[in-house]
Amino acid sequence: MRKTIIAPSAPTHDQPDVQWLNVPDIAHIAITSEAPDYPIENVFALTATSGWRAATSGPQILNLTFDQPQDLKCIWLKFIETEHQRTQEFLLSYSKDQGQIFHELVRQQWNFNPQNATQEIENIQVDLTAVTTLQLVITPDMSNSPLTASLCEWRMA
Repeated sequence: MRKTIIAPSAPTHDQPDVQWLNVPDIAHIAITSEAPDYPIENVFALTATSGWRAATSGPQILNLTFDQPQDLKCIWLKFIETEHQRTQEFLLSYSKDQGQIFHELVRQQWNFNPQNATQEIENIQVDLTAVTTLQLVITPDMSNSPLTASLCEWRMA
């Protein structure tokens, strides 16, 4: 028997090498709430920012409507939580008819823990054409604690 010991490959948290859309120039966003020091524009900046944070607790809806239909290959989401242990769920959906009908892409739960699980990164590969609207619903804590939703980065290509 021949044997080789290999090192496990570490998961990468690097963003894919793609040309990200300049979302602020091609879309409008409607959100359920926004903390004054954490505006939604932060999540679309191509440099590190403090991200977006809701002003109120509970589930939050972010509806991103494109000026013109977009073809999408990749959607990148980054969440950071360093203070509270919680189970968050997000639901990402798309529409081809200005938000009349949404189709679920991803529903994901993540267990944040300040000691060892402070970051969730989702690199979602898709093959979507003529998308008019993306909807992101964030439930910050599945146990209904009065915590606020937040999002660090939201990119698409």
